[in-house]
Amino acid sequence: MYHLYIVRCADGSLYTGITQNVKKRISEHNSSDLGAKYTKPRRPVKLVYTRRCKNRSTASRVEACIK
Repeated sequence: MYHLYIVRCADGSLYTGITQNVKKRISEHNSSDLGAKYTKPRRPVKLVYTRRCKNRSTASRVEACIK
Protein backbone atom coordinates (compact mmCIF):
# COMPACT_ATOMS: atom_id res chain seq x y z
CA MET A 1 0.00 0.00 0.00
CA TYR A 2 1.34 3.41 -0.96
CA HIS A 3 0.30 6.77 0.39
CA LEU A 4 0.27 10.15 -1.27
CA TYR A 5 1.00 12.87 1.29
CA ILE A 6 1.15 16.64 1.42
CA VAL A 7 3.09 18.55 4.05
CA ARG A 8 3.11 22.26 4.84
CA CYS A 9 6.62 23.60 5.32
CA ALA A 10 7.62 26.23 7.87
CA ASP A 11 7.62 28.88 5.13
CA GLY A 12 4.00 28.03 4.22
CA SER A 13 4.81 26.20 0.99
CA LEU A 14 3.45 22.73 0.24
CA TYR A 15 5.39 19.60 -0.67
CA THR A 16 3.84 16.46 -2.13
CA GLY A 17 5.33 12.97 -2.06
CA ILE A 18 4.57 9.27 -1.97
CA THR A 19 5.66 6.65 0.55
CA GLN A 20 4.76 3.32 2.09
CA ASN A 21 5.22 4.61 5.65
CA VAL A 22 3.89 8.14 6.23
CA LYS A 23 4.99 8.47 9.87
CA LYS A 24 8.57 7.45 9.05
CA ARG A 25 8.74 9.73 6.00
CA ILE A 26 7.52 12.80 7.90
CA SER A 27 10.13 12.09 10.56
CA GLU A 28 12.79 11.91 7.83
CA HIS A 29 11.65 15.24 6.40
CA ASN A 30 11.93 16.85 9.83
CA SER A 31 15.11 15.43 11.28
CA SER A 32 17.16 13.34 8.88
CA ASP A 33 19.48 13.71 5.92
CA LEU A 34 17.00 11.42 4.13
CA GLY A 35 14.47 14.27 3.91
CA ALA A 36 13.85 15.83 0.52
CA LYS A 37 16.22 18.52 -0.72
CA TYR A 38 13.23 20.88 -0.92
CA THR A 39 12.08 20.39 2.66
CA LYS A 40 15.45 20.43 4.46
CA PRO A 41 15.78 24.24 4.57
CA ARG A 42 12.03 24.61 5.24
CA ARG A 43 11.75 22.56 8.44
CA PRO A 44 9.71 21.73 10.33
CA VAL A 45 7.06 20.24 8.09
CA LYS A 46 3.54 19.31 9.17
CA LEU A 47 1.38 16.65 7.56
CA VAL A 48 -1.80 18.17 6.11
CA TYR A 49 -3.17 15.43 3.82
CA THR A 50 -2.83 11.72 3.08
CA ARG A 51 -4.49 9.41 0.58
CA ARG A 52 -4.08 5.66 0.32
CA CYS A 53 -3.32 4.27 -3.12
CA LYS A 54 -3.31 0.62 -4.14
CA ASN A 55 0.16 0.74 -5.75
CA ARG A 56 3.12 2.99 -6.56
CA SER A 57 1.90 3.67 -10.09
CA THR A 58 -1.44 5.00 -8.90
CA ALA A 59 0.22 7.09 -6.19
CA SER A 60 2.59 8.61 -8.76
CA ARG A 61 -0.28 9.48 -11.11
CA VAL A 62 -2.27 11.15 -8.32
CA GLU A 63 0.85 13.06 -7.24
CA ALA A 64 1.39 14.29 -10.82
CA CYS A 65 -2.23 15.49 -11.02
CA ILE A 66 -1.87 17.44 -7.78
CA LYS A 67 1.38 19.05 -8.86
